[in-house]
Amino acid sequence: MPPTTPPPTGHLRWLALTATAYAITHHTGVATAALGTIGPTRWADWIDLLTPYAVLPPAALALHATRPTRRVWALYLIAALTYTEGHGIHLAANSIHNTAPGPTAHLWDEPAGHYLWYTGAALLLATLTTAFTRQPPPHGTARHLLGHALALAAGLTWATNTLEGGTAPLGLAVAAALTVHGWTTRAHLGRLWLTAFAPALLILIAWGLHHGGYPQPSTLGWI
Repeated sequence: MPPTTPPPTGHLRWLALTATAYAITHHTGVATAALGTIGPTRWADWIDLLTPYAVLPPAALALHATRPTRRVWALYLIAALTYTEGHGIHLAANSIHNTAPGPTAHLWDEPAGHYLWYTGAALLLATLTTAFTRQPPPHGTARHLLGHALALAAGLTWATNTLEGGTAPLGLAVAAALTVHGWTTRAHLGRLWLTAFAPALLILIAWGLHHGGYPQPSTLGWI
């Protein structure tokens, strides 16, 4: 079982930085779209190169602070490799598709790239879940509120990525599993998982019911 004693000082700081990096970098395409193009590519593509470097190192440092087992490190390694490969495939194919649309670019950009990337993200979430959800919750009102705010941002990011990425089956399954786990560990740090993924699950269910399926927001003119 994961340790129930507090890890060394700084574990929550690295976890917070991971959540912040995830929420920001996973919206890079939308946030930087207005920057326009640079040659045959977009500025957003170049900025998006930073995503794995922003998300994975703080996650590793957060894990390190909990003194995880080799099994947890092995899961992190698989998560990091899958996340990085999926992100790279998606980024390259998406950039190509923007200038030379075609079925092959679409395949690697959307279904293959997104599912690999978000499977890596799901495995990373599983790793952090294993290491953190039975840890004590943050102390102090300010830290408590900040933790819930960042958790909510991460959960909403999972929901928006699921919808725009066309990965509804994966998104629903992960959100449901982590909501249940967050409920069962709500007396501990797992309460942040509940804050993150219960709203994400509700958003995904509501979207599917309202639209009779899972159209991408961009196809509806939302982006």
